[in-house]
Amino acid sequence: MKYWLFKTEPESFSIEDLKKSKNQTAFWNGVRNYRARNILRDEIKKGDGVLFYHSSTEPLAVLGYCEVAKEGYPDHTQFDKNNIHYDDRAKKESPTWFMVDIKLIKEFKNPVTLGQIKANAKLKNITLIQRGNRLSVMPITKSEFEEVLKMGS
Repeated sequence: MKYWLFKTEPESFSIEDLKKSKNQTAFWNGVRNYRARNILRDEIKKGDGVLFYHSSTEPLAVLGYCEVAKEGYPDHTQFDKNNIHYDDRAKKESPTWFMVDIKLIKEFKNPVTLGQIKANAKLKNITLIQRGNRLSVMPITKSEFEEVLKMGS
């Protein structure tokens, strides 16, 4: 089992949107970074743990945690000309972009803010706060995952 942090802008897809999804499960689409794509396609497995992080909002925070419900598969939005994530270079026979499905396990009563993460010595190496890391999908360690869960409960 591996652990991940997924960042999303709440105006695009929020934890509220996830809560409203059927069985609180939704696909994580629209990732258009090759490193993040490789992670989604090759590394993330069913059952992996995911921290759900809101970016580009106040407060920047982890709002809950999820479990991967379905491993990487082609992101259908790359083929939809009416979708913001359309990619005219993508081919159905050899898709460029991938996504996974996640299921909400628990929304935190107390969101874990970026400030709290930075202030916690146990999280000093978490990928989220490393300089230059802007990936929307990033690996974290089991101990970092567990520390954030503890902070959020």
